[in-house]
Amino acid sequence: MKKYKIIIKEDSLEDAILVSQQIPELELGYPESEYYSRLKNINNLTLIAYIKNKPVGFKIGYETYSKQYFYSWMGGVLPKYRQSGIATSLMDFQEQWATKSRYKRIIVKTRTKHTTMIKFLLKHQFIQIGVIPFCPEAETRIIYEKKLNLL
Repeated sequence: MKKYKIIIKEDSLEDAILVSQQIPELELGYPESEYYSRLKNINNLTLIAYIKNKPVGFKIGYETYSKQYFYSWMGGVLPKYRQSGIATSLMDFQEQWATKSRYKRIIVKTRTKHTTMIKFLLKHQFIQIGVIPFCPEAETRIIYEKKLNLL
């Protein structure tokens, strides 16, 4: 595992979309219009991780309709930079921001086929709260949440 100096910034949605288009697991990702549609007129956070001024990861989330929960919607790290703490840095930044913003929980959905993401969520104290069955089963969605310690 190579160590890098990671810089996390709140940044533009356009740049986050460019990073997302380089993540192999998101090959059938959302069109650009879906990003703008989901984030329109709602409290949201777009983060980009940089190493030597190069964008290498991103995380996008937004407030749920109840206004109590923050939905961590999309994220990823370029394959070359995985296992170097970037996903954790993005998650930590998002959790701190959500806590300061007074959200009670962070909600995440992933698919059964994304076993690395499932292990990551469990390692970071997320608990499974639901399942949405799909066919094939690899596309089944698993819902996780993490309660935030409000200040």
